[in-house]
Amino acid sequence: MYRLLLILLFLDFVDLSYGQEKLLSPVYAHGSVVSASDYASQIGVQILKKGGNTVDAAIGVQFALAVVFPPAGNIGGGGFMMIRNQGKNGKIQYYALDFREKAPHRARTHMYLDSSGKVMDGMSTDGIRAIGVPGVVDGMVKAHEKLGQMPWKEILEPAIELAEKGFILNAEMAHALNEQSSLFLKFNGKSCPFLNPKGLWKKGDTLIQKNLGHTLRLIQEKGRSGFYEGENAQSLIRQMETSQVKNLNGLIDQEDLNNYQAIWREPLIQDYHGYKIIAMPPPSSGGLALFQLLHSVENYPLEKWGYGSIPYWHLVIEAERRVYADRSYFMGDPDYIQIPVQELISGDYNHKRMEDFNPQKSSLSSQIKPGIIAGYDDLSKRLKKESEETTHFSIADSAGNAVSVTTTLNDSFGSSVVADGGFILNNEMDDFSIKPGFPNLYGLVGGIANEIDPGKRMLSSMTPTLVDHDGKLFMVLGSPGGATIITTVFQTLINVVDFHMNMQEAVSAHRFHSQWLPDTVEFEKKMVQPKMKVKLKALGHAWQERGSIGRCDAIRILPNGKLEPGADPRGADKAEGF
Repeated sequence: MYRLLLILLFLDFVDLSYGQEKLLSPVYAHGSVVSASDYASQIGVQILKKGGNTVDAAIGVQFALAVVFPPAGNIGGGGFMMIRNQGKNGKIQYYALDFREKAPHRARTHMYLDSSGKVMDGMSTDGIRAIGVPGVVDGMVKAHEKLGQMPWKEILEPAIELAEKGFILNAEMAHALNEQSSLFLKFNGKSCPFLNPKGLWKKGDTLIQKNLGHTLRLIQEKGRSGFYEGENAQSLIRQMETSQVKNLNGLIDQEDLNNYQAIWREPLIQDYHGYKIIAMPPPSSGGLALFQLLHSVENYPLEKWGYGSIPYWHLVIEAERRVYADRSYFMGDPDYIQIPVQELISGDYNHKRMEDFNPQKSSLSSQIKPGIIAGYDDLSKRLKKESEETTHFSIADSAGNAVSVTTTLNDSFGSSVVADGGFILNNEMDDFSIKPGFPNLYGLVGGIANEIDPGKRMLSSMTPTLVDHDGKLFMVLGSPGGATIITTVFQTLINVVDFHMNMQEAVSAHRFHSQWLPDTVEFEKKMVQPKMKVKLKALGHAWQERGSIGRCDAIRILPNGKLEPGADPRGADKAEGF
């Protein structure tokens, strides 16, 4: 109460909401899909209409995105899938599928450092050495084996047709391909399928991907073995042995492909203001960090303050500082290090972390340290012996079934290496802590918990999330955005639950981001107003403007059971339904 009085005394409530007209979403009775591509969303809806379930639709969308959204849609990367399955008897089950990439068995802790211990520029981000063992195909196979009901071959056919016959480029995709052309040429030569032999790509051009179509046919006919064994595997290994960066070959071999397995993990579940939040556990840091943020702010009157108020922004910035400090220290692959999950997501722990929150002044990141948890002062004793270009899609039906999937190549177009099989390979090795305290592609720092080990899964910020209310499905959401994924999902959820926005308003609302290091707050350009600058400066916040933050695609279920999707206007994202 004392802290709240201080806020009321020293911070006047400046209404800085963006003042847009009320945004409306289409509403669907039976099913809805929201993704980064109209092609992919349409395919997901077609599968639902044909009698497939939400898992079938998710698999179809995933393979379609590998064709029509090559900056992030993929079969050469990995991701996470959250599933809500509501049986006819009313029983609800939640599933968390981890198909994150893994370090090859020949990877080593200091593989990106030179003889003097300095980080070798570009080694973890560009080319053949940056690639982790892909997990998408095995993940989709496991999801189908457990919960799918439509024939596998039928699910893959629409994506294959898009690859073989081609699809029409929109302006966004034409620009993205052109921007990447020099790297495609550097790592793949003139025969790269993403280079236009006639010059630059333009809106309306058709992109045909014969080699990718052939690879998808192999997967369609042979399932997992069509990717991890036989023709495709042999081609990939040969490429690892012949493609070189600074005289170094790739590391993935047949042993890595044989041993890769997606894992079913136990979902994390927490309550926030009467809403049941279901999120991904490690090696995603997303669920843990989301719950930490929610607990950090739950005792403050966000609804009264409102979206756009300085008190809200100040509080959230300070909470984000503390949560990202914890992320840097505690989080990694749970198969390799013990993580104090229950301690980190407890209300008591996060309330205590906020005890030094000063409503009159920002903290310095140099003053913020990871929290203290008994027995975790030295993580070396807890070792077990054993971007921004991501994409997200949400699917829900009227029966209460839902799937939330975030999948990635890490950077836009991953490593820029295109497999002979026509698919782009990830650069996920950069998501490890290649050197303690050294920032990755997104400025995130880490330590021993996320150091490189053979067979280890790299830490992720992906945050596919489900929300229930009063025993019913309420929301499905997630976002791409590298380090900003967590804050995007958190702010979108708050927009609905505390600020009572509809789904389209919630995903369209301007965003801000803080991540402990660097010690700055990023705001989307249109969000920064003169009065706001004065207030933030008075509080001591160092801030900077930037372009888009996140790209959240989400679905809310209305009290009448209908589905209200929200497609993020920051991209060419599309909501479909019936």
